[in-house]
Amino acid sequence: MPSAPAEKRRDDPAARRSMTLTTWFAVVAAVLGVVLIIWPKLLPAGGPWVQLALGVLTLFFAFRARAIGTRSVEGYDGRVSLAAAMAGFVIMFFAGNAAFSVLSALGA
Repeated sequence: MPSAPAEKRRDDPAARRSMTLTTWFAVVAAVLGVVLIIWPKLLPAGGPWVQLALGVLTLFFAFRARAIGTRSVEGYDGRVSLAAAMAGFVIMFFAGNAAFSVLSALGA
């Protein structure tokens, strides 16, 4: 017995606006995080912790944009939010390394 045809999604303008905003928030947080990774002297006090926070924000906004886009936006193309999510993982990796170095120096 064949299954019922899939219900076609409506294109919700509010969801499209939310998806666009969260995607751009993720991109901005990713750019700030990458800039702090490249030039860590810009923020000497608390730099690794700010980088970790920017990485978390990047991942949160990127995956939120992807969730909204796949559920409520017809013809959603998530390449920008996927790139932001990958940048968020890179930020978390390097910032985690820097934060671990700071914590290790405190323990020695």
